[in-house]
Amino acid sequence: MIYLDNSATTFPKPQSVQKAVCEGIVKFGANPGRSGHSFSLKTAMKVFEVREKLANFVGAESAENVVFTGGCTEALNLAILGSIKKGGHVICSVNDHNSVLRPLHYLAEEKIIELSIAEPKGARLRLDDIKPLVRPNTYMVCANHVSNVDGMEANLSEIGKFCFENCLLFLVDSAQSAGHKKINMLKQHIDMLAVAGHKGLMGIMGVGALVVSSKAKLIPLKFGGTGTDSANLSQPLHFPEGFESGTLPVPAIIGLGAGIDFTKENFSETERKIDDLSTYLNYELRQIKGVKVYTHPDNANGVLAFNIGKTPSSEVAEILDKKFGILVRSGLHCAPLKHKALGTLEQGAIRVSLGAFTKFSDVEKLLKAVRRIRN
Repeated sequence: MIYLDNSATTFPKPQSVQKAVCEGIVKFGANPGRSGHSFSLKTAMKVFEVREKLANFVGAESAENVVFTGGCTEALNLAILGSIKKGGHVICSVNDHNSVLRPLHYLAEEKIIELSIAEPKGARLRLDDIKPLVRPNTYMVCANHVSNVDGMEANLSEIGKFCFENCLLFLVDSAQSAGHKKINMLKQHIDMLAVAGHKGLMGIMGVGALVVSSKAKLIPLKFGGTGTDSANLSQPLHFPEGFESGTLPVPAIIGLGAGIDFTKENFSETERKIDDLSTYLNYELRQIKGVKVYTHPDNANGVLAFNIGKTPSSEVAEILDKKFGILVRSGLHCAPLKHKALGTLEQGAIRVSLGAFTKFSDVEKLLKAVRRIRN
C-alpha cells in the first residue's frame, strides 16, 4: 500500500505517538480539572504540558491561549461564530474549506454579517487580493494557509501585517500547513490560528485547537462544566477552560504532544522532503500528455491536484487503489469555490498529498501508474 492521502489524515503515525496515546489511557486515565485527587491533577499537568508545547510551536503568547477542540473544523467554527460583530464585514477567499465557508455563508444569508470572497490573481493569495475588498465595517480577514485542493499558499506575513495595522482580526486555517510550514503567530500577527491535530502534527483524530491572541475576544459556543466557578450559572469566559466545556480527549491530546515533539525533531527534513517531492511530482506529471495539473509550480506544499483527460477523478482514484495499491483522494474536497475557480466542479480532481513518511519511490510508482492509465 502506498498512502498519499495525508491531507485527510497523516499515516502512519510515529511509534512515539502510538505509545503516548496508550499512556493517555493507562497512565493519565483520570478526568483533568474535574477532581482534586492526585491522579486527576497528574493528568491536568500533562494536558497543560501539551498546551505549552503547541503554544511554543506556533509562536503564541502563552499556553492559556490554547483552546483544545474536537478538530480544526470546531476550531474554525469557534473563531467565526464566537467573534461575530453584527452588521460587520468579513473577507475570506475561494481557497477556503467549507468549515470556513459554511458558517460565513450562514451568517451572510441571515444578514448578520456581510461577506466578500477574494479570488487570487496569481500563484498565491496575497494582500493585493484582499486589500480592495476592505470596507469601513470590515472586522476580520480569513486566510487558508495552504489550500487543501491544490496547495496554494497564502502570504501570511503581509496579510497579517496589514490586519495588525488596520485593527482587523486575522484568522488562519493551518490544517494543511502546521507541521511542515513555519508559523509564528506573534511575528505574522495572527489573532486566531485553527490547528488540526491529526495531520501535519502527527497526532490522532479527535483533537484540534484554536490558538488565540489577546486581541481576539470570543464568546463560547459550548456551555457546561468547566471545573471552574461551578456555583455560577453563567458560562465562564476566561481562557482556556471557559471554551472547553465537557471532558477533554486526553489520550488524543497526549498523543498530540508526542506528535509535536516528533514534528519539531524532524521539521527541517520534512519541510525539505515535501518541497522536493512536490516540485518533482508537479514537473513530471506535466510531462505526461493528457494530464492537467492544477497546482502551480510555485506551491510546493505537499498538496497536488490533477486530472487525466476527461476521465472522472473518482474513476482514476479507484484504478489507482485497486490496480496499483495507491491511495489518493478524488472528487470535491469540501472546497466548492476552489473547484469552481479551477473549473473542476463536475470532474472533481485527483489529490495527492505527501507527508513525513512519503518516499521518492512512492512518487515514482504513482507516476508510473498515471502513465499506464493514460496509455
